[in-house]
Amino acid sequence: MSEQECALFARCGSVRSFPMGGEIFTRGVRGDSLFVVLEGEVDLDFGDDVQGKRLGPREFFGELGLLIDSHARSAAAIAASDCKLLELKGRDLQTLIDHEPATVSRFMHRAIVRVVSSEQDLIRRLRGRNAELQSALDDLRVTAHRLNQSEELNRTDELTSLANRRGLNAFLERMANADGLHGYGLMLIDCDRFKAVNDEYGHLIGDRVLQSVANILRSLPGENDFACRLGGDEFCLVMHAAPEELLRYANYIVSTAQSLRMTQHSPPLITTLSVGAYLVDPTGDWDDWYVCADAALYRAKRVGGNRVEWQD
Repeated sequence: MSEQECALFARCGSVRSFPMGGEIFTRGVRGDSLFVVLEGEVDLDFGDDVQGKRLGPREFFGELGLLIDSHARSAAAIAASDCKLLELKGRDLQTLIDHEPATVSRFMHRAIVRVVSSEQDLIRRLRGRNAELQSALDDLRVTAHRLNQSEELNRTDELTSLANRRGLNAFLERMANADGLHGYGLMLIDCDRFKAVNDEYGHLIGDRVLQSVANILRSLPGENDFACRLGGDEFCLVMHAAPEELLRYANYIVSTAQSLRMTQHSPPLITTLSVGAYLVDPTGDWDDWYVCADAALYRAKRVGGNRVEWQD
């Protein structure tokens, strides 16, 4: 604002003093005054991560309150130092127009241009900020997706794509926090004479055998069932099933492996399988269930394998 304009406005406006840190007005409050800094400095805080402004002598702010009666302030105004301000209200503006219309007209034109320019600059900054936020959100989504993938891989057996022991622990924990394992059965599945396959044909063929077992198990579980490779040539299947259903599934696993074994592939696609089955006691834990199912599996292996044994 020029000295001439300051002198003109001082004829109608009133001078107000504010100590450093004093609040001139807050963001969102309605006002109808324009302020001109006579001495000191004023900070304008627009909030929402928008860069603020510091105004010095002969700079003005709050012009929208003068141009638009009872306009909601878009920024908070705070005295950055002890300062004196010239306050001009709507009624004062009308008096100035009556006496000095040309000077007031030039000032109003400049004020309107500044408001439009400030609003456009604010819009650009907000759009830039929105773009940055969108980019940050996209990065967070990608990171979350990668973390989920990493966590899933951490719980998955690389060779068979079944769950591993970590996945089994997560399943058991999830079930414990839900309705538990009431009505579930546990099957332990083991390849018969698997070491002989590795010794005769090599580990690549042994891996193919394990993948064939995994394919059989993968075809069985329902929505709340769980198939897992415990390690080596040992697998487990946790199924929600009555004892007779559990035995039917166990016999299906054994007979399917036997059928594949009898196709006379050389090297073999699969070995025969032994299964130990057990109806889970909900009051126990995994160690208890494993011991019982393993006892049944041991009996099946001891008599030559290729069979199902049940443990009460």
